[in-house]
Amino acid sequence: MTIRRMDNVLIVVDDLDAVIAFFVELGMELEGRQPVEGPWVESVIGISDVRQDVAMLRTPDGHGRIELAMFHAPKAIRNDPTDAPANTLGIRRVMFAVDDIDDVVARLRAHGAELVGEVTRYEDIFRLCYVRGPEGIVVGLAEEL
Repeated sequence: MTIRRMDNVLIVVDDLDAVIAFFVELGMELEGRQPVEGPWVESVIGISDVRQDVAMLRTPDGHGRIELAMFHAPKAIRNDPTDAPANTLGIRRVMFAVDDIDDVVARLRAHGAELVGEVTRYEDIFRLCYVRGPEGIVVGLAEEL
């Protein structure tokens, strides 16, 4: 076997507090938050003089994680366009299974989230939508019917 599991997905952000609040409202649990710097991280990511704050959040089942990093030095580089459409190359979204899609969308709107399209139904299997949250982060929501 070549891999055992997918451990986490990294999202680099400018406003760590706002993005943590967004994912906590979604139902993730903050595992920890700490500053990260020094030779070990510089050797892993290939950037010198790194200073960052990192937060790790996990899904309620304990299997999925999102790592958030806010760089103090060097400053993060912004991708264009900020609110990239779904057909832009690269990672576009993270998908979560939810119990009540309407409730989740309403709660995330309180954190500035907006629907990318609309809540739609896929056959008699799922209700689905994409939500754009802080800093243009897109999450997909899927409610099994």
